[in-house]
Amino acid sequence: MTTTPLRARWRREQFEPGLLGLLVNPFYFARHGLIETLRPLFRELTGEVLDVGCGSKPYRAHIPATQYVGLDVDNALTRSLGAADVFYDGKFFPLPDGRFDGVLCSQVLEHVFAPEAFLAEIRRVLRPGGSLLLTVPAMWDEHEQPHDYGRYTSFGLRALLERAGFEVIVQRKSMADARAVAQLASAWLYKVVVTRNRWVNLATQLALIAPVNVAGAVLGAVLPGNEDFYLDNVVWAKKRADGAAR
Repeated sequence: MTTTPLRARWRREQFEPGLLGLLVNPFYFARHGLIETLRPLFRELTGEVLDVGCGSKPYRAHIPATQYVGLDVDNALTRSLGAADVFYDGKFFPLPDGRFDGVLCSQVLEHVFAPEAFLAEIRRVLRPGGSLLLTVPAMWDEHEQPHDYGRYTSFGLRALLERAGFEVIVQRKSMADARAVAQLASAWLYKVVVTRNRWVNLATQLALIAPVNVAGAVLGAVLPGNEDFYLDNVVWAKKRADGAAR
């Protein structure tokens, strides 16, 4: 399918929303917060990089990899996206040990029922000292049901990674202010008003959700932040050189 400039702009507003996204993207703060928090960390992913749960590879253009491999669970949806290079059964990555210099895993861990085994697979395919750039929600609605299994506090995520054999280098919280509240409200509104008609959805977005987004942007700018109330965890970690998971 040919990508028109309008379609390309619309797709960009979904994952890297700008001012237009504030009005037309019901997940504006979540997506904007992720890309702004991830952007300075993308440079850590060099050499051969594996994108675990790659979806449509929305961040590919930002990562300075010499080779970029997309891995996703094998189902009809991921096949239809046409982006993954390798598919797996949800348990084991069909990839050799120590193959990659870096791994990106964004908004996937909450869909993994056995996170310890999943992180062990990520660790296995990383070279010694390899980097893991990981994002996972702290607060979000249930989605991709029934495969939605967990939310993570910053402390729980750090403990999980350290037990899995990673050293946490950087840990950040996305949207730790009033914008987190606005995002939850916008996501709730979207779920209760969404239809199969894109034009009806656009009208309700502009009439109902855009005002919430604008109010959230204003309140986020004038009210103090709260590090205990935020949307997403963003972590850059390295595979520990001592070998074993704890």
